[in-house]
Amino acid sequence: MLTDAYARRYSYLRLSITESCNFRCTYCLPDGNDCNSRTAEITLPEIRRLVTAFAKLGTRKVRITGGEPSLRKDLTDIIATCKAIPGIEKVALTTNGYRLRRDAQAWLEAGLDAVNVSVDSLDAATFHLVTGQDKLADILDGIAHAKAIGIKQVKINTVLLKQHNALALPDFLQFVKQQNIALRFIELMRTNDNTSFYQHQHLSGDSIQQQLLAQGWQLNPKAKTDGPALEYSHPDYQGQIGLIMPYSNDFCADCNRLRVSSKGQLYLCLFTDNYQDLRSLLQHDDSAPVMRLLQQAVQGKAASHYLDQGYSGSTRHLAQIGG
Repeated sequence: MLTDAYARRYSYLRLSITESCNFRCTYCLPDGNDCNSRTAEITLPEIRRLVTAFAKLGTRKVRITGGEPSLRKDLTDIIATCKAIPGIEKVALTTNGYRLRRDAQAWLEAGLDAVNVSVDSLDAATFHLVTGQDKLADILDGIAHAKAIGIKQVKINTVLLKQHNALALPDFLQFVKQQNIALRFIELMRTNDNTSFYQHQHLSGDSIQQQLLAQGWQLNPKAKTDGPALEYSHPDYQGQIGLIMPYSNDFCADCNRLRVSSKGQLYLCLFTDNYQDLRSLLQHDDSAPVMRLLQQAVQGKAASHYLDQGYSGSTRHLAQIGG
């Protein structure tokens, strides 16, 4: 198993397969992505070797991220490759939903177990303002389609933005009242290129949490491979509400995930200053060198990301290593 100096065990890999994205979200890539971001993306054989090494060390869940992973023409093959690796029990995808209606069936047949879709507003005009795309209706249709065809777990990710959705909790609650879907609110995180935006838009998830508790929502237990969300349920609602609050106390205490970028770089944390290049070790099928590097690397993982102290590491933007 991959276990660090603080006895945290890592069973969850977040694998970015591209930095590119076709949306221009205000909190991530407001000016679009770097035109060079498609160069040197990790290849399918390298992904197979990488995930195999992680699986041999106890990884059970792989989340494919970006950028926007559906911009990779071989995404379906990537899903199938990850799901076929012995030890991998769950393959998930985070997407902006742009191609969900078109491709969800192929992804399901390839072995996809779960999909998280970014929806930062249920108001079409606000969604367009935040993302640069007038696609809310299409994306909600894609979400309904993904559920209808039988993808086991469909979730919605909503970044909390003070000036855009701070007062929209009643709308989101109504959305999950009659359908079994988990909607997770994510606190905006400061990166190297969004300091001013962060100062104007950051909204603590604590205010949402207090409203949920006051209305009778109850905290659900976590599974071992779950991410950092605190998920709440209510007997009068079919769906669930989750909160990801990276500025809260002890957020990192039960960290179970490592990240690899689309260029084959290992990041021990979303907000680290350093990475270790795995690419040279992924050119052959021998997993032992990759496994040794991973086992050594996790011993250097810090106790916390220190976001509460104003630290953001070397992360340029959230598309860099998949958020």
